[in-house]
Amino acid sequence: MKEIIIKSSSHTYPIYIGESIRFQLNEVLKEDYSSILVVTDDHLEKLYLNSFLQSLNHNKVHHATIPAGESSKSIEQFYQLHSAAIEYGLDRSSLLIAFGGGVVGDLAGFVAATYMRGIDYIQVPTTILAHDSSVGGKVAINHENGKNLIGSFYPPKMVVYDIEMLDTLPLKEIRSGYAELIKEALLSDESFYDELLNTNLQFLRNEHLIEHLEKGITTKATIVEEDERELGNRKYLNLGHTFGHALEAELGYGNLTHGESVAIGLLFALTISEKEFDMDMKVKRFYQWLKMNDYPFPVEQLNINKLFSRMKVDKKTVSQSIQMVLLKDIGVPVMVELGNEKINEYLFLFLEQLRQRENWE
Repeated sequence: MKEIIIKSSSHTYPIYIGESIRFQLNEVLKEDYSSILVVTDDHLEKLYLNSFLQSLNHNKVHHATIPAGESSKSIEQFYQLHSAAIEYGLDRSSLLIAFGGGVVGDLAGFVAATYMRGIDYIQVPTTILAHDSSVGGKVAINHENGKNLIGSFYPPKMVVYDIEMLDTLPLKEIRSGYAELIKEALLSDESFYDELLNTNLQFLRNEHLIEHLEKGITTKATIVEEDERELGNRKYLNLGHTFGHALEAELGYGNLTHGESVAIGLLFALTISEKEFDMDMKVKRFYQWLKMNDYPFPVEQLNINKLFSRMKVDKKTVSQSIQMVLLKDIGVPVMVELGNEKINEYLFLFLEQLRQRENWE
């Protein structure tokens, strides 16, 4: 079992990575909690919930299940989980366990942050994508006008990352998780980026997955420790997300996975970076990796004006000016404010290039 330590302003917490370690939770829990509420989704419930609940050595363990998918990051599900916590009699000495992917982690974490003004919670991620969302304490739900617009910064007590559960992930979810790993590689290390671009996700081996996850988590941990509340460098972790979030919202949450949307957002950011800084960002090679791994490109459904409007309500927008994370080079991110005319021009050129694909094939 590997251990990575994260230092937040409120407390230090560990991230454990290994196989079958979800059954070792009793060994690492330090607090004597009055009760435990496990939150999962209806897909994970069928696969893993019973064995996980049986492994918890506590006489007051409850569980609540939400529908799988991005649409559950809603005010309705948030309210229902609060109702369940009240019904089960959770108090301020209770523990909430987020047992699932990024949706479960974001939603359950926000419930923990707000129930009785905050109770402890643990992340037990079950997807590759959740290596990113479970680290750093950003918890949130969506608004119909934008992703993650309602939320908080609330670090977990620990993250227990059992990669054994990743064996049942469909390729769509593997693609989703690897988009965030690509992002972390672009922010940190060209050799890591090259390594990922040489990875065919259909033939992924566990030893490579563990290595990639550890590198990705370490990159994020370093940035989060320096800037916990996203006042400076942590904004760089939004590389690819300005366009990606707009795409997700425009197509309807759940039609593309978060990572599939971010992958197209990364392609957009790299394309702009090349034009803004006259650098070779290996855009063609990245596009070919996306194509090799069957990432979707739903360009025929996209409208420039609607995407632009979505980007204007991004959390990084300041005084109605769109700010995007770009790269001067791999490992050299910068925050750039782009005017409306330039953004519209880049959107038009990018969507046309995606439709034609002549320069990337």
